Amino acid sequence: MSGRFVRSSKYREAAYLLSPTKIVARNLTGTRTRLRAVHKKVSRNAWDTNLVKVNPRYLSVNWEAGGGGAFAVIPLEERGKLPEKIPLFRGHTAVVLDTDWNPFNDDLIASGSDDGRVLLWRVPENFTLRPDVDPDDIQDIAPVGKLSGHPKQAPPMPLFFVLLLHLSENILATASGDFTVKVWDIEAGAPKFTLNLGDIVQSQSWSANGSLLVTTSRDKKLRLWDVRQERPAQETQGHSGAKNSRSVWLGERDRIATTGFSKMSDRQLALWDIRAPREPINGFKTLDSISGVCMPFWDDGTQCLYLAGRGDGNIRYFELENDKFEYLAEYKSSDPQRGVAFMPKRGVNAHENEVTRAFKTVNDSYIEPISFIVPRRAESFQDDIYPPTIGLTPAMGPADWIAGKEAIPPKISMASLYEGEGLKEVTGVQDKPTATMSAPEPSPAPKPVDSSVKKASEPTREPTPVAKPAPSMKEQGASMAAMVSKFADKEDEESEPAEESSFDEIPKPVEQLSRSTDSLSKEEPKTQPSPPKVATPVAERASPANTPAATTPTVPAGPTLTSTAAVAADAMQREVSSIKELIAEQTKTIALQAEQMQTLTAEIESLKAKLG
Repeated sequence: MSGRFVRSSKYREAAYLLSPTKIVARNLTGTRTRLRAVHKKVSRNAWDTNLVKVNPRYLSVNWEAGGGGAFAVIPLEERGKLPEKIPLFRGHTAVVLDTDWNPFNDDLIASGSDDGRVLLWRVPENFTLRPDVDPDDIQDIAPVGKLSGHPKQAPPMPLFFVLLLHLSENILATASGDFTVKVWDIEAGAPKFTLNLGDIVQSQSWSANGSLLVTTSRDKKLRLWDVRQERPAQETQGHSGAKNSRSVWLGERDRIATTGFSKMSDRQLALWDIRAPREPINGFKTLDSISGVCMPFWDDGTQCLYLAGRGDGNIRYFELENDKFEYLAEYKSSDPQRGVAFMPKRGVNAHENEVTRAFKTVNDSYIEPISFIVPRRAESFQDDIYPPTIGLTPAMGPADWIAGKEAIPPKISMASLYEGEGLKEVTGVQDKPTATMSAPEPSPAPKPVDSSVKKASEPTREPTPVAKPAPSMKEQGASMAAMVSKFADKEDEESEPAEESSFDEIPKPVEQLSRSTDSLSKEEPKTQPSPPKVATPVAERASPANTPAATTPTVPAGPTLTSTAAVAADAMQREVSSIKELIAEQTKTIALQAEQMQTLTAEIESLKAKLG
């Protein structure tokens, strides 16, 4: 252990939070062993993937194999030195670059290869690396499905990453050398959405409710994709260094963590708010000057972020608190790692207070498990470090997700696993993200609202009372300009042509009623049905002479003047009168102050003459 306790934490009795212990996984006999891949069989391909993926039953590792591409699946209960020949998952015609386990079925896995294809696999029942047959009779495992959708070119575009959605079964995202990410419906065997990045994808991570996908790419952009709209909901400048960057979604939060490099090639860590991702929260945090990429992993149970350095042997970890990554400690090793995988929470050993377990490749020759343990007495279930976690039930089918539905999968009780009662769900499907995750799906551009509908739905508001002018000349001038501008804006709004609602006909009679009696008397009344009675008092207020033209304003055929129109006309007249009175008062005040200024100027000149 290293470090020092410097702040309050629910792990305070541990003082250093987590105490990582190498090789803590034990077999039934109680001996400590390593998962070992002999003769340096771990793939030596230079592409920047994690090389290994794990679930509670199996570990997959990209394999160095001749005659095409392959990967190995190692049951976790089988430990010790592996045989010279083992059954491989073989079907690609080029090196395997990435794999990912189905989050809801531990027997299913997908793989992407340099041959540009996605293959789907099922681990055979009672699968073992030591079958009771002659080594020459060992049969490799064949794929159960193939996905084709990326363009076929010569040479084919490699599939760099495969990532299954941890929300719905059979939704898969693949990042290809054709600068796109395709999202597949595995049941249909076809891509449903295509995201065009325009450059090489370096990492991708799903949001908890499946609405967004975050990517980093070689053009140094961080993008949040509204996948089902096939467009970026947010796009911003990420890490400025030339080397690869990584991203990971922080569980159900509306936060993302990225690792990358500065222009000076220093390793960096950044925290982003997806609602305002223009700049990272608290800026880019410098970690060190090591050249290897930091692979980030998030543990939602302890709210901790683990950073595993590629090419070095260290794994440091941080607790997220108040939008800040608080450094906790670091697991240090002289054995360098090229690939790292972290166990899902339902696969940890709660009886030993193991909060997570990592599997790292060492010198491309063996796989080493590393357990992270909270060093406290484990006499009973520790519910504070084992909250409910995602189980094996998806939130929805692929058709619902493609149609736009969002949800959080049901969660299981870690206490039931601790007590040996199996998987017990403690929550159902959550139709909306939890309170800690406020990231909504970016909606398309809002449709223009019909102004007539808006006016019809809004209640009629009384005019705002006119404020009295302030004492100073500057404030009076500003107040007068504001009032005149306000009146001009209202006239412009009221003069817009009518569209659908009868309320839009209000401005025309109001404008006519505001004219002088002389101009109205020149118009000839049109032959039309008698106006409503409510129009007469309005005309009388507008024209004391009460001429026929005044009592019958010209109105377009069809709509009639309502009582609302009368109220609006009266209010407008009062507004105009108030503004005119205000202008007159302010004009007098300005003139008076101008005279005072002249007097003061004359006095100043007189004083200057006397002093001069």
